[in-house]
Amino acid sequence: MTTLLQVDGLVKHYHLPRERLLAAPPVVQALQGVSFTLQAGRSLGVVGESGSGKSTLARLVMALEAPTAGTVRLAGQDLHALDAAALRRARAGLQMVFQDPFGSLDPRQNVGRIVSEPLAAQGGTTRAEQLLRAATMLDAVGLRASDVSKYPHEFSGGQRQRIAIARALVTNPQLIVADEPVSALDVSVQAQVLNLMQDLQDRLGVTYLFISHDLAVVDLVCDEVIVLYQGRVVEQGTPERLFTAAAHPYTRALMDAVPRARPGAQADARRAQRAAQAAVIGADVAERPVAGGCAFAPRCPWRQPACDLSAPELRAMAPGHAAACHRAEQLLADGCALAAESTLT
Repeated sequence: MTTLLQVDGLVKHYHLPRERLLAAPPVVQALQGVSFTLQAGRSLGVVGESGSGKSTLARLVMALEAPTAGTVRLAGQDLHALDAAALRRARAGLQMVFQDPFGSLDPRQNVGRIVSEPLAAQGGTTRAEQLLRAATMLDAVGLRASDVSKYPHEFSGGQRQRIAIARALVTNPQLIVADEPVSALDVSVQAQVLNLMQDLQDRLGVTYLFISHDLAVVDLVCDEVIVLYQGRVVEQGTPERLFTAAAHPYTRALMDAVPRARPGAQADARRAQRAAQAAVIGADVAERPVAGGCAFAPRCPWRQPACDLSAPELRAMAPGHAAACHRAEQLLADGCALAAESTLT
């Protein structure tokens, strides 16, 4: 397979306002050395809780912000090394689907202008060609070509997200970055949009970087997953592997947060165990990790002295599966694997 997107050592720091006149400005380390590759025609999911760095990663991949360090290469081109004109041309190859289908569409413009806007920004096409292409894309996402004359308020939330997807597809991009594309939709509408995205990938060969906090959604649409915690990749692998044999306590905490309807005594015992683990994980959240140690240590029920001494490196657990935990091998061997409890459906 051909590597379409390659991210190496991505770091992003934000400087906050000074708390005192002569004090140094506080620094938020949103990303701390994130690296991964994404093959053409595949889907990579990025999961983690709020504040883990998911949306920051999306903005850097889209070249909407400059990284503090690291590179983002799309089809071999370093996006952040391009000048303004070259970056504008490169943007035809990557588009974004935003989280809010109500806030991402300009209510003052009709659908035809909204969907064709990326073509107009690129230049080189007439207005008639842009509208024809917009009508074609609306048809591709299950709407009518005649909808080009309508306005966003005339559509439901699911239809608006289809419009947003049509806009992302109008330049024939190689990569679409989808930042929580279904989180604002009803569950039944989520399934329709996700099925649409998979169908478009099969038909058009689109590559997705899919950012979500919903593990069930990621399990459905993604070929590979990376788990972010405080700007670091703590685990990566296929959904089948991660969601049945997670090797990092944070991934397991995310798994334990997924609601499950499982009647019976065994399920009750499992819920009690998870509640106890959640209590431990939730305790001392405000406690800061020891400098140089594991960032997750203050919340980890499997914490040991080594966790405070050094930050674990991401290392292979199995082919296509890696985790950054000092006790990863032990967690996989001690009978805590989640295979019997995987119900992400």
